[in-house]
Amino acid sequence: MRIIFAGTPIFAVASLQALIDSEHTVCGVYTQPDRPAGRGQKLTASPVKQLAQQSGIAVYQPENFKEAGALDTLASLNADLMVVVAYGLILPQAVLDTPRLGCINVHGSLLPRWRGAAPIHRAIMAGDEKTGITIMKVARKLDAGDMLYKIECPIGNHSTSSELHDLLAELGAQGLIQVVNRYAEGDTEGEVQDESLVTYAHKLEKHESLINWQASAVELDRQIRGLNPWPVAQTTFKGQTLKIWGAELCSSNPDSKPGRIEINDHQIEVGTGQGSLRLLEVQLPGGKRIHAADFLNAHQCAGESLGL
Repeated sequence: MRIIFAGTPIFAVASLQALIDSEHTVCGVYTQPDRPAGRGQKLTASPVKQLAQQSGIAVYQPENFKEAGALDTLASLNADLMVVVAYGLILPQAVLDTPRLGCINVHGSLLPRWRGAAPIHRAIMAGDEKTGITIMKVARKLDAGDMLYKIECPIGNHSTSSELHDLLAELGAQGLIQVVNRYAEGDTEGEVQDESLVTYAHKLEKHESLINWQASAVELDRQIRGLNPWPVAQTTFKGQTLKIWGAELCSSNPDSKPGRIEINDHQIEVGTGQGSLRLLEVQLPGGKRIHAADFLNAHQCAGESLGL
């Protein structure tokens, strides 16, 4: 089949590579326009664009499909199917209707739970025990199309969004090839989503990174893991922002005051509204991510409080 691929971030790269390696033909790639990135804010191609160019595939980067000629260009590719993976644009109905077999999407949750922009992060922050990949038909309503494929994976007690992201990207790529092969054989039937089970994974906001030490240790552990690698949970230490990249629950100091630092066997433990957290990896402004033990060697922490 002739397939158009639409995707932008690193999460989409595994799916594009799987299609390139398959018996099908990727006849064009759509991705977001180059954006400023890094300290120099240089215009940078998306990970999907970089792979497409390395593979000799034509790349298209419209701001939206209202641009003059955008729909004509799409139609000229004469595609059988469009595959969408974290593209970053809501596709109008005219786009959905252009490929002969429509559009399908690889999504990082077990739909109908966690429709929307940040399903991996929200699943961890909510304390879900499992997540997975759903491949669905693309409909006008956000992530509401009929489901074509689902696969589960557990969320471990120490899983971060970064780790789950990489795992789900690979699972999505594997499932995508199965679905595309089914489409090639004429099997395009899907399962309707149960609207009564819908939850939404709203886009992450930077203010969500601020730690409230009055919350329970369990909640804060989920927050820290869910916000790794962005925007990263943070607090303050002696007036400076302290990013917390890793922590774990600990059984000691159950009655320690929220935010109060206790040193236990050369480890940094912080009281919360219920229980304590042991810090594992932290970062001060302008510094590198370091193990908490190294931070303790460089800073007087005993008796100090975080976030006050």
